[in-house]
Formats: sequence, C-alpha cells, structure tokens
Amino acid sequence: MRVKKLWTSVVVLGALITLGGTLNSQKVMASSMRSYVKKTLEKGHLRGSVIVVKDGNAEQISVGYAKYKKRNNGSKKVVYPLGSLQKVVTGAMVTQLIYQKKFSQNTKISRWYPSMRNASKITVGQLMTHTSGINVVGTESSHGRKFSEAGAINWVVSQVNRSRRYGVNQFNYNNANYILLAGIIRKVTHKSYASNLKSRIVKPLHLHQTYIYGKFPKKILAATSYLYRYGKNYQSPVNINGYAMSQMVGAGNLCSSPADYYKIMCGLTNGKILTKKQYNYMTHLDSKRSTYSGGLYAKKSGKLKLAYGNCGDTHFANWMQITGDNQNGIVMFLNQSGGKNHNKSVGYKILNHIKTSTFLKN
Repeated sequence: MRVKKLWTSVVVLGALITLGGTLNSQKVMASSMRSYVKKTLEKGHLRGSVIVVKDGNAEQISVGYAKYKKRNNGSKKVVYPLGSLQKVVTGAMVTQLIYQKKFSQNTKISRWYPSMRNASKITVGQLMTHTSGINVVGTESSHGRKFSEAGAINWVVSQVNRSRRYGVNQFNYNNANYILLAGIIRKVTHKSYASNLKSRIVKPLHLHQTYIYGKFPKKILAATSYLYRYGKNYQSPVNINGYAMSQMVGAGNLCSSPADYYKIMCGLTNGKILTKKQYNYMTHLDSKRSTYSGGLYAKKSGKLKLAYGNCGDTHFANWMQITGDNQNGIVMFLNQSGGKNHNKSVGYKILNHIKTSTFLKN
C-alpha cells in the first residue's frame, strides 16, 4: 500500500491510497470529488480528516487545523482518538485467539474473572456482542488518576460487582465488555494489550499512525477538538484527557488516522488480520441480538459495515461506513463536530455522492 501526498493548501491536504499495482492517472480520484467532499464538510462546519473510497480508490482529504492556528505539518503526523472504532480491533484479536483454539465464543469468562459477579453465566461471545448484561457507568470519565492496563481492567471488574445488571442475552452497549476482552487478551497471551496490538495489527498492516494514547513518538501531533458555535469555527477547545483514555483499554484508548483505519478495514478480510471466513465468524457470533458483533454493525446482510465513535467529554467524533468489499465508503475522523446526527447527515451526503442507493443514513 502506497500513499502519495496531494498538497492543496496549508490547511487542506489529501493522500491517495492504492491497494497494489502502479499508480496511474485513471486511479487518481476526480478533482470534482475532492472539491465536493471539502465543500460539504466546510458547509456542515465539520473539521478533520476523511478517507473517501470510490471503486477501490481511496483518498484522504483533510479540512482545517488539527490545532487552531497551527499547521498540521502533513497528515502523517496528526492522530485522532478512535473512540469506539477501536472495538473492532479488539474483536479481531479475540477472533485470532479463538481460531488459535485458545478458547471459544462459548467459553465462560469466569475462567479469567473468577471473582466477578455472574462471570460463570457470561461468555466471550456475549462480551463481543454487548449481550452480557454488564452495565458499568463512568468508563469514559476521568477518575483522577492514570490507570495501568491491569489497573483499568481491575477497576471495571470492581464496578461490575457493584453495578445493576441488565438482562443477559439482551443488547446493551457498554464499554466494559471490551475492556474485559482486553483483559482476556492479556491473560491468554501473557503479554500486554499494547504488545498484542503491535504484533497482531500494527506490524502486519505496516501502520504508521496508530498508537496507544500516551505512547506517541515526539513527531506525532494529537488533534484538539472544537465546536462550531455562534457562527464561528474552533470554539470550546478540549484536548484528550489522558486519565480517561487510560481507563478505556481495548475500548477507546487508541489513536489513529483515517488512512490507517482503512488499512485495518481491508485487513479484516484480506488475510493480514483475519480471513474472510474469520471475519464472517466474528460478525455473526451466536450471541448477537442485533446487527452488532465483534466491534461493528454489519448491515444489509453484510454488504455494509458501520461504526460510530466519540471520545467522552470532548468534541471528537468518528464515523465509518464502508461496503463489505471495501470498495466504496467513508472513514470520517472529526476534531470539530456538530452532534452525532449532524455528523452522520453530512457524511451521508458524501456517501450518496460516492455511490447512490448503497448506503444508510444511520
């Protein structure tokens, strides 16, 4: 995979991503598409970076500043918090371990969490499909201290033992499920989640903009989030909260770029992370009670994959909607957003411009 920078101005830049072969003029996305994406984001008062994929050609287009009045110095140096878009990464690593016969989707999590209430009634698959009945609040809030990986997982276990439980086998989205999955990855491999991420995801895909928060190289710039308010851009700046991020191991402590995330989407089916068979397994777990399974929503019988994420108490927002074959779609990372419905509405306009009668508004 090769990236070519296409500079258009100080604050607007793009990068063309090809999935193999030689770059030629036919593969370059039409300037009219780039112009439409830029104008649509600006009209919606959204700022950030998106990957636009049309007929297998993917281009990154960035609008605005990563930090107000500071040049972002090229898209390779800017990262955004993934929020819940990280969950599919955790789900993929768990699926790898299942196929390595370390456990199954039906294995009770009491194997790793014997002191956790109702652990003997909860399976790995139920964590992956948010049907465990677990309902921990405050996972995205700062608790005034920086957690280690083990500390974050232990905190969640203690909160499960104190919290009210929802009905098992009912869909109830909760970050604690994926924090516990990160703990299972640690316990089974005897290595940290960060180490597994590097060996199982980052290295095979040759990612260069994907890092656990707090472990950035010096050259990397973490974006600041903003709102459009009172007719002005770049209002109410909020940076990533390191304390809150440390709590979200496996569920929201990862930062990346749209370009790297698109590589991850492709890696789920091209054999670099999972095979098509393994991806189908992950997105069709027996315990699912909605279209959510393994970290994303697979809709239209798998013809579309979707996920939405944000970073608690900030204005960051991410939305991904791509066809199952990765040939058309969008990965949208925003550091100036306007609310979930507004963000999706603007993104859908771009999706409909990419390919009509294909995508969903939500």
